[in-house]
Amino acid sequence: MHKSVLLNECIQYLNLEEDSQIIDCTLGYGGHSSEILKRIKRGFLFAFDQDKEAIVSSRKRLEEVANNFEIIESNFCHLKEELEHRNIYQVDGILYDLGVSSPQLDEGERGFSFHQDAKLDMRMNQSQFLTAHEVVNHYDYDTLVDIFRRYGEEKYASSIARGIVENRPIDTTLELVEVIQSHVPEKYRRERHPARKVFQAIRIEVNNELEVFEDSLRQALEILSVGGRICVITFHSLEDKICKEVFKEVSEIDATLKNLPVIPEEYLPKYKVIKTLTPKEEELEENPRARSAKLRVIERIG
Repeated sequence: MHKSVLLNECIQYLNLEEDSQIIDCTLGYGGHSSEILKRIKRGFLFAFDQDKEAIVSSRKRLEEVANNFEIIESNFCHLKEELEHRNIYQVDGILYDLGVSSPQLDEGERGFSFHQDAKLDMRMNQSQFLTAHEVVNHYDYDTLVDIFRRYGEEKYASSIARGIVENRPIDTTLELVEVIQSHVPEKYRRERHPARKVFQAIRIEVNNELEVFEDSLRQALEILSVGGRICVITFHSLEDKICKEVFKEVSEIDATLKNLPVIPEEYLPKYKVIKTLTPKEEELEENPRARSAKLRVIERIG
């Protein structure tokens, strides 16, 4: 069963009221959404996801709680557009949980896991064209090196990319794991699973995760009402860096104005960073997958 990471903290920092309008940008298997629904009896929840299996599962789960919700089958980069179709221009809270859900990892056939054999897939949206198979078998050497370095922060990127190009075609996850393992030093293999960073990098490329997230986060800030909050849970340094930089940009006074005796109101920040949190020890014991999670919270103040 998928355990939602930092669940209590998200519920606490979203400052939910009975009539809050909330967006869960990453519905997944409904862990956060179901708890939000319990607390917004006169409000409304919009939840985004592109994963058909997750949507079917979550709809059942949410219907057991209440019916004041709508699941929007779309990428969260279409946040403003989808809400404007529904005549919604401001909301009270927005949540992002950027982790891959446990069922996606545990269902071998989705190709996210480097522990189970499956076709190379890794699509969040199962109807899109680009798959992990396309990346692994058709991207050139230099592009693979760039992806592994940029999205996986993998120090053996060039060696691994060379191994992939020399061993094509590679059709399954475990075939790819074998190539990766044979192109890194033995000491590195002993320290951690050598495929972890490469699989992360391919998944980010397939789903265009970083660009899509930054675009969506900027839209989220625009549609947040005064007093509303955004909670973002990230799982690796690249997502966290984007979140941290965007939050910093909108919550700090422009450096060129800092020395003015009085700063005009229109130049004061409209947002305030509230908190940065990591999971408590008890949660890590129950759910080891939470170990790399970080929650950042921002509030609109003007």
